[in-house]
Amino acid sequence: MSENARSCLSRQRPAGLRLAKLGVSLVLSSSGCLVGPDFQRPAPPAVVAYVAPETPGSPSSAGTAGGQRIAIGERIPAQWWSLFHSTRLDELLRAAIASNHTLAAAGATLAQAREAILEARAGLYPRIDLGAGARRGAQGTGAVSNLFSLGPSVSYSLDAFGGTRRQVEQARALAESQQYELAAAYLTLTGNAVTESIAIASTRLEIATVEDLIANDQRNLDLVQRAFDAGRVARTEVLTAQAQLEADRTALPTLRQELSIARHALSILAGKAPGEWSPPEFEIQEFTLPGELPVSLPSQLVRQRPDILAAEALLHADSAAIGVATAQMYPAITLSASLTQQALALADLLRRASRIWSVGSDVETPLAQGGALRAHRRAAIDAYKAQLEIYRQTILQAFGQVADVLSAIEEDSALAAASQRALDIAAASLALQRSSYAAGKTSALQLIVAENTYSQARLAFARVQGQRLQDTAQLLVAVGGGWWGQGDALLAGGGPPAPP
Repeated sequence: MSENARSCLSRQRPAGLRLAKLGVSLVLSSSGCLVGPDFQRPAPPAVVAYVAPETPGSPSSAGTAGGQRIAIGERIPAQWWSLFHSTRLDELLRAAIASNHTLAAAGATLAQAREAILEARAGLYPRIDLGAGARRGAQGTGAVSNLFSLGPSVSYSLDAFGGTRRQVEQARALAESQQYELAAAYLTLTGNAVTESIAIASTRLEIATVEDLIANDQRNLDLVQRAFDAGRVARTEVLTAQAQLEADRTALPTLRQELSIARHALSILAGKAPGEWSPPEFEIQEFTLPGELPVSLPSQLVRQRPDILAAEALLHADSAAIGVATAQMYPAITLSASLTQQALALADLLRRASRIWSVGSDVETPLAQGGALRAHRRAAIDAYKAQLEIYRQTILQAFGQVADVLSAIEEDSALAAASQRALDIAAASLALQRSSYAAGKTSALQLIVAENTYSQARLAFARVQGQRLQDTAQLLVAVGGGWWGQGDALLAGGGPPAPP
């Protein structure tokens, strides 16, 4: 709690009229009172690295992980997906950002939260009403008459202890949280769109590889069948070739289903029904694996990740709620004034009407409410403590996510190198087997085994290519995705602010 708030509370001990007079004098003074704690942003945790040294995924002394250079502290581009250098991907992301319904809903929710700020601020200004009435009644003599009235009234609740100002502060913090929720929705949208686009390209490559594998199996089966018909091989070799063909065919339905799911998901992200729009048929070759990956420092990440900033804004709102609950424990002072025109005939209301005016003040002081107000304040403090732990846990989860992806990128590099070696060896072995078979030095079954080994190595390498692209995209999203570079261009009606 600030020193101003402490001194304010120390002056608020008297009760009754003395306390009310004190409240009026404080409002009329230039300083005033603002009870409750003044929010202070939590300091970033003293963490300098995402992964412990000498562990998989930690950047080496050369600043590399997974064969890609880790540029610690470098700024992430606003359109982070441009690092993949795919023109069709850029076009798709522009369309998805413009048409995604979840993003539009987040923008509308932000607009609603901003209106709540204006609603809370209205309590800081006088309220002016216009009243009109018509009554008919009997006097003591039995005569029946009409009475018409018309006039304005003004009331003003003095914010003697800052309850209304704390409500405005709370509303602003909640709106700020919605701003970061909008940024999180934007980051989720772009991350999912890039992930599904890469999934389409990767799955299409796998399907093409499996189709080549099946075509090769069919050629091998035909070759063995001719050898069997000529009496040169046993029936078991024909059955082996048939079994291999059918086993490889079983992979196609699953891959085609995965491709359909990725296409449908990307259509929905773009705000289109799967039946009316199809996403581009991405090829794995049109994605360039970034050689340099900008990664924020842990202290920067705390000020960039929208989920962390949203949790911090909610923490601010809970801090302001303590002030609101504290102010409710002190008197509420209201000033009012009214001017009323009264007449017995409606036509005389504005001519020969009698005029009644009044000026007054009301003081409502809580005396005994069964401990409800103190319990409400303690509950607000408990809510703040709970949100503080949620904020800290959100930071830890963010650090863990970055660490996981860095480790994955490191392992992807090792897997890619091993897959490339396996592919090279399988290709060399297949070439030797073909030469031996042509010279009659090897059996058809040995050739089939070499063909399948090569095809499986191709399939494994294709999967590694897609996985490296996916993990790179996940890392760029995990470190914030550069969303703050979009500014108010994110959505019509206002985008998220730059990270504090």
